[in-house]
Amino acid sequence: MVESDPTRRELLLGMAGAFLLNDAAGSQGTVGAQASAPSICFLSAVEMARLIRAKKLSAREVLAAHLEQIERVNPKVNAIVTLVPELAAAAAAKADEMQAHREALGTLHGLPVGHKDLLETKGIRTTFGSPLYKDYIPTEDDIVVERMGRAGAITIGKTNTPEFGAGSQTFNTVFGATHNPYDLTKTCGGSSGGAAVSLACGLAPVVSGSDTGGSLRNPAAFCNVVGFRPSIGRVPNPKAAFAWSTLSTSGCLGRSVADLAFVLSTIAGPDSRAPLSINEPGERFGRPLDRNFKGTRVAWFKDLGGVPFDARVRAVVDRHRKTFESLGCIVEQAEPDFAPAEISFRVLRAWNSAATYGARLKEHPDAFKDTFKGEIEEGLRLTGVDLARAETAHGQIWRRFQAFLEKYEYFVLPTTQLPPFDVNMPYPTEIAGVKFDNYIDWMKSCWYISATGNPAASVPGGFTPEGLPVGVQIVGREKEDFSVLQMAHAFEQATGFGKKRPPIV
Repeated sequence: MVESDPTRRELLLGMAGAFLLNDAAGSQGTVGAQASAPSICFLSAVEMARLIRAKKLSAREVLAAHLEQIERVNPKVNAIVTLVPELAAAAAAKADEMQAHREALGTLHGLPVGHKDLLETKGIRTTFGSPLYKDYIPTEDDIVVERMGRAGAITIGKTNTPEFGAGSQTFNTVFGATHNPYDLTKTCGGSSGGAAVSLACGLAPVVSGSDTGGSLRNPAAFCNVVGFRPSIGRVPNPKAAFAWSTLSTSGCLGRSVADLAFVLSTIAGPDSRAPLSINEPGERFGRPLDRNFKGTRVAWFKDLGGVPFDARVRAVVDRHRKTFESLGCIVEQAEPDFAPAEISFRVLRAWNSAATYGARLKEHPDAFKDTFKGEIEEGLRLTGVDLARAETAHGQIWRRFQAFLEKYEYFVLPTTQLPPFDVNMPYPTEIAGVKFDNYIDWMKSCWYISATGNPAASVPGGFTPEGLPVGVQIVGREKEDFSVLQMAHAFEQATGFGKKRPPIV
């Protein structure tokens, strides 16, 4: 959790108060002198950036408001686990000086950003949620951190993640669990759980994340924000050990589709060091998202070949068939056979885990949680024949899904198979009477889509009778990321569920 020492708290509040007093006394800011921290913190990222650029807010004022919000709300949710107020203050002051000197400003100029604790941040602790790295200080930035920084974003801290990002429930032995702001007894999902909660609670307007089996979509659904898994290579990873792998990708989340596209425009774009890098500029995501969907063909999920869904989730999502029809879409119930995904994703995930962490597991067998340890050991037992079978299945699911989307432009399904569950439960062991013995079995609605490699967004779709958020997942054609964001934007505008804020803020 964030430092809880009284001296530390006084420092944070003192910095916040000083910044607000400076702005009220006549610096650039004119909004914050009258506005409370929450009113600033829940501005859209697009509007916040516009106000800073127009000199109606200063970077220092924006930082002060977020530090105040973090101090007030973060102890309840444990979303930001490493906070760097001094570094952020220096960066905010520099940002205001740049503006005063009329220097060129980046797209995200002056906006605080929280980076997922899997992304390396130069000079800032990066633990990967593991006790093996609880004191690790990287010497280089991840490409996402680098690109956001180049666009003018100010790193405010690191957001919580499960151990090595394994699993869609955010807890670890270094920092503990992150709580769902809509019900503190529930999980926020994962693995970008701390990131999603930071957005939902107004702790940061911009957050980074990553997705293998649903880590940008699952927590977005559980926290009533927007998550987007981009096409592989849209946000390249030039340091990936498995440079040709199509399972994992970095990305971002947003409180709205427009905010997410705004941030994506700064981190997307080619890199010659990444062989699967998509040769299209990120700036294309800064275009208007409006589009006419009259006559657009949408495939509506059935049951993904027998995947269990909680009735509460199914009820919320099924109601939205009419929403898509109201947009002018032609909606038909149809889905491809996802059976090859069962083979390809499981085996290739285990293989990747073994290749990445196998040596460390042998050196520190007690430093890994049981579920992840089992996955690594499974990967170490794989043979060449096993991998060949998985790669063959991977090709099958890819071809099958692309052929399916020749008829339909979008495939719509629930983001998750159940609502947020008990924060003390490592993973659900049963849904609708179907029992699981593997910690990723309850996430198939996300990782079936990961296996295809297609872009997919999770958008707020409503709430269960208990008030727990439910996400609607919109999947598009290969590399048609902007098209997915356009449909997600239209759905968001038609429903408005993302405007609801958790009670604790």
